[in-house]
Amino acid sequence: MTLARPVIAPASALRRTSALAPLRLSLAVAAVIMVVGAVAQGSGAANPPPATAEALGRELFFDVNLSRNRTQACATCHAPDLAFADPRSNSGTGSAVSLGDDGKSIGERNTPTAAYASLAPEFHFDKHGEAVGGLFLDGRAKNLEEQAAGPPLNPIEMAMPDKASVVARLKENPAYVTAFQALYGDGVLDDAEKGFAAMTKALAAFERTPEFAPFDSKYDRYLRGEEKLTKQEELGRVLFFSNQFTNCSECHKLNMMGGAEKEPFTNFEYDNIGVPANTAVHAANGKPADRGLAAHPAIKGTPREAALAGKFKVPSLRNVAVTGPYMHNGVFNNLRTVILFYDKYNNKSARRQINPETGKPWDPPEVPENISLKELEVGPGLDDRRVDALVAFLKALTDKRYEPLLKQ
Repeated sequence: MTLARPVIAPASALRRTSALAPLRLSLAVAAVIMVVGAVAQGSGAANPPPATAEALGRELFFDVNLSRNRTQACATCHAPDLAFADPRSNSGTGSAVSLGDDGKSIGERNTPTAAYASLAPEFHFDKHGEAVGGLFLDGRAKNLEEQAAGPPLNPIEMAMPDKASVVARLKENPAYVTAFQALYGDGVLDDAEKGFAAMTKALAAFERTPEFAPFDSKYDRYLRGEEKLTKQEELGRVLFFSNQFTNCSECHKLNMMGGAEKEPFTNFEYDNIGVPANTAVHAANGKPADRGLAAHPAIKGTPREAALAGKFKVPSLRNVAVTGPYMHNGVFNNLRTVILFYDKYNNKSARRQINPETGKPWDPPEVPENISLKELEVGPGLDDRRVDALVAFLKALTDKRYEPLLKQ
């Protein structure tokens, strides 16, 4: 049987805010109908096989047939029209964590955007003994290929039982068979290990294309002299890169000099910034406190574990304005709240000790050990004008194709 390549409804109108929940739901239902219809009807004509690894990876990225119930693709949780984040909302947890292929399992962490993920170095410990790089929020995948191997076999994500089952799904599609043979050798899909590895290579090849990392935000255009920042955005830029007035670039800058082109806005290191627990997520999945880097397979059970508890990889700030909710557990909904959360470490005014989303004092850290106070307690407190300027600058880091989302 030849299965039609699934059709994914565009998510360009989706943004994870409660105001757009009805729109999100209606479009999500439409997407499911389109996918199920495409699979059920079959392919009326043979599709030409992808000619390059990147093109094959694109096909695989959108293929719901690689999940146990044929309902979930990579693009389900990493929607290309929403900066490769998850637009869906789940009962009880909002969009803090993603829903699995079975329609009921939920993740333990907020799904990070896949945009600019290719910039991360392989996971390693640097000369100072600090963890750097890797994929996933705890770095457990050393590179994109290892990351691509995770979701298909994760029981609460795509939930395929083993590599052989994934490869069997690949072999259902004659165009895939032809493409894999041409790109990775005759008979590659006859070996489960080799076929699965080839699939991850193709997915990684797609994720390394400029579609994921175009570097065409307003800020990038400003650096190239193509556009000017507003006065508010310029103030935010100066504050962001200043070590005197903010601590932003302590972690969200890789290049020595602020303002370098193709800055990833992360140093790819790991920190515990004292993020509160997301009680809704804990209540829904019954999991204990998330210990972050301490759960990394190469770290858990070693002498390093205690010192790394609660640390998560510093995320890129590119497209941050359109990829909420925020923090590793999605505990904050608003970008301005994130800035105020950081400001509480240096601004002792009474109102800065209140979470604006709850109207109550900030909850205690989920993991109170190892909080990066040296990095957090830098600079004076911020007034509202400077907070708003930082938010404006962060919005200027939005890729051009996603700028319409800023107006929603």
